[in-house]
Parts: sequence; structure tokens; C-alpha cells
Amino acid sequence: MAQTPPPSPGSAPERTLKLVALGDSLTAGYNLPASAAFPPVLEQALRAKGHAVEIVNAGVSGDTVQGGLDRLDWSVPDGTDGVILELGANDALRGLDPAVTRKGLEAIITRLKARGIPVLLAGMYAPRNLGTEYATRFDSIYPDLAKAHGLVLYPFFLEGIAGDRALNQPDLLHPTAEGVRVIVRNILPTVERFLATLPAKG
Repeated sequence: MAQTPPPSPGSAPERTLKLVALGDSLTAGYNLPASAAFPPVLEQALRAKGHAVEIVNAGVSGDTVQGGLDRLDWSVPDGTDGVILELGANDALRGLDPAVTRKGLEAIITRLKARGIPVLLAGMYAPRNLGTEYATRFDSIYPDLAKAHGLVLYPFFLEGIAGDRALNQPDLLHPTAEGVRVIVRNILPTVERFLATLPAKG
């Protein structure tokens, strides 16, 4: 039986990157099998492209930004290489003051940066029935924070599926399994760009 040659110097196996998807029901996979939620589907898509990653599903249905901030320390354990931050949809649905949402997201980003954990910020748009002024104030939160903190930004998490009855559950708020696959396909290049920014660690 042929023997496997020993690895040459410097050819150690690629270390698996550990990501946490911190979000609400859009991350958690509301009303879907666990395997059809955003984090495992994204992990599978990244692995298919040769990326050694593990993505923890830290999505909690109903969470506002404040909810995510309250559980941040135990949702994102030490040793996490990067966070995909998807929060704010419930703030908008409840018509919360965009200044409060902005402050909460900035606190999450600042605390993660202090721990040396990079963030990919997934943006959200406010429902248009809340009025132009509210939408303008809310929608600007994500690009503003990404610019201020030098983050990789995916402008709109629901790009390609928002309002599409074929890709959403009957509530028109939560994606179907196929809708999640569309989200993953659309966000994949941005996530790959994010992975390329992560510092190499031994």
C-alpha cells in the first residue's frame, strides 16, 4: 500500500475560521428546519468554494438590536474570528427611534472591535409605510456605521427576496428555504471579501 508522503514545511492544513451570525429571526431561520437557516446554508456554500469555515447560528427570533447587545458576550465566545451582524429589522417593524437602533449597533460593533473581532455588517431598510423621514434616518444607519468603523457592508440583507411572495413565507417577512438560498447566493461575494480581510492566526 502506497504511503502518504509527509507534508512539506509550511503546508499545514488550513485552519477553520469560526464565524458567528448574530441576528434575529432572519438569521435564526424562523419556521424552517435548522439545516435550512441562513448560517448553515452559507457555511455549506462557502465550503463548496473551498473555504474552511464554521458558522454558529446566534439568531434569536424577535430580537431587537438591544436584545442582541444584551446577549452579545455569551453569543459571541472567545476564539470567534468574525461576526456577521444582522440586526435591526425588528426595530424598524416596531417603529423604534432610529437613533436608538444606531446607538445599539454601534455599541455592538465597538465591543466586538475591542475584542479584536471583525464585523461584516448586514444592512436593513425600513418599511416604507413608516414614512420618508423615518426611512431616511433608518436606512442611513448601516452605511454610516460601516464607513465610520471601516466595516465590510452588505447593504440590504433581504436583497432579491423582499416582497417576493414566491420566496417568502405567508407573512411576507420571513424567507422560505428557497428564499434563504437566494440570500446566500447574493451575499456570498461579500462574505468572501470579508473572509479575505480576517487576520491569519496560528
